[in-house]
Amino acid sequence: MINDHIGEHPKGMSVPVARAHEITPTASQRRRLTRPAWSRTAAHQQVIRARIVLDAALGHANAEISRRLRVTVDTVRTWRGRYADHGMAGLIDRPRSGRPSRVTPLQAAEIKALACRPPTQTGVPLSRWSCPDLAAEAVAQGITTAISASTVRRILASDAIKPWQYRSWIFIRDPDFRAKAARVLDLYARVWDGQPLGDNDFVISADEKTSIQARCRCHPTLPPGVSRTMRVNHEYDRGGALAYLAAYDVHHARVIGLCCDTTGIDPFMELAEEVMTQEPYASAKRVFWIVDNGSSHRGQAAIDRLTRRFPNAVMVHTPVHASWLNQIEVYFSIVQRKVVTPNDFTDLDQVQHRLTDFERRYNATAQPFRWKFTTTDLDDLLTRLDRHTPDQQEQPDFPQAAASSGGRSM
Repeated sequence: MINDHIGEHPKGMSVPVARAHEITPTASQRRRLTRPAWSRTAAHQQVIRARIVLDAALGHANAEISRRLRVTVDTVRTWRGRYADHGMAGLIDRPRSGRPSRVTPLQAAEIKALACRPPTQTGVPLSRWSCPDLAAEAVAQGITTAISASTVRRILASDAIKPWQYRSWIFIRDPDFRAKAARVLDLYARVWDGQPLGDNDFVISADEKTSIQARCRCHPTLPPGVSRTMRVNHEYDRGGALAYLAAYDVHHARVIGLCCDTTGIDPFMELAEEVMTQEPYASAKRVFWIVDNGSSHRGQAAIDRLTRRFPNAVMVHTPVHASWLNQIEVYFSIVQRKVVTPNDFTDLDQVQHRLTDFERRYNATAQPFRWKFTTTDLDDLLTRLDRHTPDQQEQPDFPQAAASSGGRSM
């Protein structure tokens, strides 16, 4: 056993003080203690407790450990004893009762119910609730005599209620949504009418990115530097706008693009001409064109127009308001982030050259998108939508719904 120290009796008699607990951790326990003891990310209290035990295992006295770790002797004695009595479990804080809640379960339920009602229904001229506004309204309605915004936040967090946030979406209006969407998803899986596509079948995803502006900034853009982001002047001169039409080979990650003054039937057919007159598409057995319902390629007339010009072309429309099913939109998102934004071009020629150069760079390195949304996911989506009612708390979480989101607690 190891003595803490020897105390002096008031009358001069030496009396032994309680001996320190002997610590003999196993090899496994020593490894578990070493990790937090020298961790840079563990909580400070975990580091101190682990070091106390490790020092005690080396035979150091409590007073020496307290000096080494700059803690009180009582702290060393407490955690040394806890480890000796309970092992590793003794280094964990014991449950504490805490202060009794000042909000009753009924009051908490009423606050949650208030948060789930639009503010205008209670006569408050707000579009969304914040925690301070809810706290004030709870007091005004007599739900409680006093409550803080932080308490309201904890109450709402228990049920993941966030009335300051919102999401917008478009409900499905196409009566043939399932059938049209399934055809597109089957093509991504290289299936058509229940039969696998052949090696000489190709799937093209096409659309237009409209109104790409050439904004010439009134002052030069400042490049990024140490502790400084790129800075783009807010004022600019307009240099016009163009449309970027693109066709994306879904399974070969190849893009064929075209810049035009505007969109329409003629520019789209010009894109189709560009694609279908080059190999491997010119001699392909079938080339499936997945398009949305834009005016350039809408309806049966567009199908007939493409087929008359290119007999091996098969136009497939996505459902109405379901452009998210079209993989070309993923490519356009990449273009927006990597080429267009923050939009500092001297003229439209520079915009066109930048798009063309990026297209060439993309084709040299790109891999097909890993499309994960399947017909099974589609059926799950439609099932959730069928269950949805306006007064239901659970909002459907499906791709075409998440058009925008915003808001945070203030």
